[in-house]
Amino acid sequence: MTNPFIIPSLANLNADLAQRHFPLARGEELQRKFSKLFSRHLGRLRSGKSFEGRSLLITGLSGSGKTAEISDMLEQFNESAVLLPDGKPARFACCVLGAKGTWKDLGRKTLQALGYPITSSTRRTQFEIWDLVIKQAKLQGIVGIHYDEAQHIMRGKSDKEVEAVLDAFKGLMKVDKRDTKSGEAFMPSHDWPLMLILSGVPELGGYVQREEQLDRLMTRIEFGEVDLNSMPGHPARDYETLNEIVGSYAISAGLNVDADLPTGDFLHRLATAGAFRWGLVIDMVMDAVALAVARGGRVA
Repeated sequence: MTNPFIIPSLANLNADLAQRHFPLARGEELQRKFSKLFSRHLGRLRSGKSFEGRSLLITGLSGSGKTAEISDMLEQFNESAVLLPDGKPARFACCVLGAKGTWKDLGRKTLQALGYPITSSTRRTQFEIWDLVIKQAKLQGIVGIHYDEAQHIMRGKSDKEVEAVLDAFKGLMKVDKRDTKSGEAFMPSHDWPLMLILSGVPELGGYVQREEQLDRLMTRIEFGEVDLNSMPGHPARDYETLNEIVGSYAISAGLNVDADLPTGDFLHRLATAGAFRWGLVIDMVMDAVALAVARGGRVA
């Protein structure tokens, strides 16, 4: 019996489109910088010596596609199953920060992201929760954590509270370091330094700059907007990329793209409608392709 609320072909198409990832140049840059940091991390783990982890700070406007780009890379990293010195496959965990919450709340969310059962009603202290985070990460071979929308944990807090959170992030990346006034209350002593990926809107970069030592440990990547400005003799490359995005998603759905459609005017209007943000533009293209198929535009 069919369900009147489901169009099977459209549901299947959206499932397929959502799994596709269009390779932008920034994705190559992200993977290249991540690979350098992880290679360093793996080498230090093999040495058996104490060290500080290095991390990525990725910023961009809302809708620029940060989450999709990072998630695709980390999925590939986890599937690659790089072996750690103890024989466990290295993995990265992901945790999305909400609009409200304390460092203790973040500890609970992190444990949940690691698959550890813990509820908001737990009586464990903040210190005990983060001690569990480190122990579970080491036990599971988790070498790093991606904190998406990381600005939320600091937004609206006092300067002192922000300083404490930043110092605690730094504490996750260091071995046996509780040498600052805020770190002792937030982080336990540990022997498993973590790589972090902090991603969020541009204000996140301003927060991180407040903690000089943390900022020093960060490799920054900024996800820019669609750039359609051209110079004499150098046409804007993003026109070509936009055209490839439209064509690739259409082909994946079995659609023909009219030869008169991908003009400079059309592509500029597409970028404008997406506020010149790659993530929004790609979402719009996928929605347009799905709508065309729903209206009977499928060729195959």
